[in-house]
Amino acid sequence: MTSDVLLPSFHGELRAATDDVQSASKTSMLIRLGYDMQFDLPAPVSSIAQLRIHPSRIQDLREKDELRVEGSEGTVATRDYIDAYGNICTRFYAPAGELRLWNSTLIEDSGLTDAVNEEALEVPAQDLPDDVLIYLLSSRYCEVDLLSPVAMDLFGETAPGWQRVQAICSWIHSKVTFNYATARATRTALGVFTERVGVCRDFQHLAVTFCRCLNIPARYVAGYLGDIGVPATSAPMDFSAWFEAYLDGRWWTFDARHNAPRIGRVLMATGRDAADVAFLTSFGVASLRSFQVTSEEVMPVAE
Repeated sequence: MTSDVLLPSFHGELRAATDDVQSASKTSMLIRLGYDMQFDLPAPVSSIAQLRIHPSRIQDLREKDELRVEGSEGTVATRDYIDAYGNICTRFYAPAGELRLWNSTLIEDSGLTDAVNEEALEVPAQDLPDDVLIYLLSSRYCEVDLLSPVAMDLFGETAPGWQRVQAICSWIHSKVTFNYATARATRTALGVFTERVGVCRDFQHLAVTFCRCLNIPARYVAGYLGDIGVPATSAPMDFSAWFEAYLDGRWWTFDARHNAPRIGRVLMATGRDAADVAFLTSFGVASLRSFQVTSEEVMPVAE
């Protein structure tokens, strides 16, 4: 995050800018990213994978980011395209038998925590860009119409802008219990609110919905988030979910699951909710046999 500082002279501004660059350089890091998934296919199946790094982070890659698809008959041909939300998607058709999806790559990251701007303001609906309006509407997992009265009761009196979005995150973080054993693909934001339990995607779905209820555009995000800068957990590494809220003319990162700025987020895909960013969509049966994800700092970038 850059900071605008008013200084008395050009020399002072230049020195401040240089110090910022050097500070960022000292905190930069390399993160090893990867996954290895294996499936059983009872019949040939056509699939779409969303496992590539988002186009906005491609310039940070230090190794090739390539989805490798291996079937029971060898390497499976793939083709990439960009979806309606700007994500890289990979199509392939795999024969019956075993299927493996894997990749390992290296990315340079700033090493800085998520940007924070407590003064960021809400943008009135009439002034929102056309392509942002969709993130005010209900979607598969985000029932804006059903939860609008609840959102108004809970947050209608909270100061608009950053404070309101943060209040939503803090409320969900304190009221919803994280539990892998309760994971359910069909749980919607309304289900999270009533059951008060879920996994990271559930926390974000409820936060996204509350934001939209209050006319704050919000979108769901999928990506990597390793235990960098925080105590390591014993839970197996997985892909992560967070969300972004549109304030002051740009998207800002929020996370109702962790409710704290984090280091090392790597964006993969954005959408209205989890249905738009599934790591694998198969038009047939694909039974998951094993699943491993890697996201860890490997070495500092040389100064």
